[in-house]
Amino acid sequence: MGECEKTGPLPGEIVEVYRAALPGGGRDPREIVACYRQPDPREVVEVYRRPVPGGARKPPAAGPKRRKGRGGALSGRRSGLYKFLICLAVLIGLTAAARAVDNFFYRDRWEPGDAVHETREEITIPSWPVDQGAGLSVSRVQGEILPAQEVYRRLNPAVVTVQCLTGEGVSIGTGVIFSEDGYILTNHHVVRGGRQCHVTLDSGYSMEVCFVAGDEDSDLAVLKVPPGELMQMPLHVLPFATFGDSEQLVVGDPVYAIGAPRRLRGTLTNGIVSAIDRDVEVEGRTMTLLQTNAALNSGNSGGPLISERGQVVGINVAKYMSDWNRDSVEGLGFAIPSAYLERIVNDLLKWGEVQPEPRIGIWVQTEEKGLFVRSVDAGTAAEAAGVRAGDYIITAQGEEMHTNQDLFRVRRTLYVGDELTLTLLREGETLEVTLKLEEAVN
Repeated sequence: MGECEKTGPLPGEIVEVYRAALPGGGRDPREIVACYRQPDPREVVEVYRRPVPGGARKPPAAGPKRRKGRGGALSGRRSGLYKFLICLAVLIGLTAAARAVDNFFYRDRWEPGDAVHETREEITIPSWPVDQGAGLSVSRVQGEILPAQEVYRRLNPAVVTVQCLTGEGVSIGTGVIFSEDGYILTNHHVVRGGRQCHVTLDSGYSMEVCFVAGDEDSDLAVLKVPPGELMQMPLHVLPFATFGDSEQLVVGDPVYAIGAPRRLRGTLTNGIVSAIDRDVEVEGRTMTLLQTNAALNSGNSGGPLISERGQVVGINVAKYMSDWNRDSVEGLGFAIPSAYLERIVNDLLKWGEVQPEPRIGIWVQTEEKGLFVRSVDAGTAAEAAGVRAGDYIITAQGEEMHTNQDLFRVRRTLYVGDELTLTLLREGETLEVTLKLEEAVN
């Protein structure tokens, strides 16, 4: 979704058009065979035929008979060799293309060769200090269902186009404003290697922004509009988006995306939630993401995935694309769930880096009575507090526990050194234990 702009046709593309011969000479304008080829090592040959009306094909006119002799035999052998080589190239090309479609995950950042490196690239955008009292809040209260027109009217003013000058060119993505004093959330890969950064509002007004903090592993970054730029705005405040709880989504829920695909600022696309908690490997690490079929393209990175209630439920980060034909895979987009954003963004705002979550040390599964404790890891806070396999967790920090996600949500509010209070049901009796969380999750 961030991009470096390119123009021009595909390199080495060849288009050949053949028309069938008619008896007595001439060409049949109705039958067309078109072949499209790309150069090795990923040669692809796709053949399309449009039949003659009536279902019959005109036979080619009979040509003059070739004289037999040494020259004819040699020509035949050469023709056979050429046919064999062409078939072999087609087979290799199609095999490589199929493997590319199945195995290649392309996070649309820049075009290949434009600053895609394994090493971490330093961000030298002018900085803004952390620990200024800012925060991101995710609402557990769902509002009314809105038509698409109202979702766009409410959210589009809070969506910005992000343009970062890098050593490789200009990286373009999307961001969403989450506070009236100008804090903006986007993807880390949009600003990676950035030297200077501007954002453009839906009105077309552009302003320079500062870099607050970012985390490459979670692919999130926070930007800030400085006060001098805010003074140019009416009322000195910016429109901002409301964030909703992604854990309340179910597969099939309608969602929308707003962004700047191919620099088309303010583009709205729609779809549904295709999967929840999808583990996807991105650049050697596993990310747990929302999957959607809402159209995401180059420039959508860092933009909001929005529920039908007008709340941001995710930050768009990636999509599946084919290595050999980027238009051949559609409807496989991914977003970072808002349930994970709150903890990470607030850590970035407070400390400038993400703090590790504490380890509890239990394995649970959902049952009617509550969360059933399957096992307890030795030497952990849970074992020290007396939690046993076979217990049911009724509440954690006073919140009722119904699913694994309920316990994970509570854990995301805690840090190493905090205490966790659990209410357990054991053999018909209720008891309360307190865990001292001294160990971090690996």
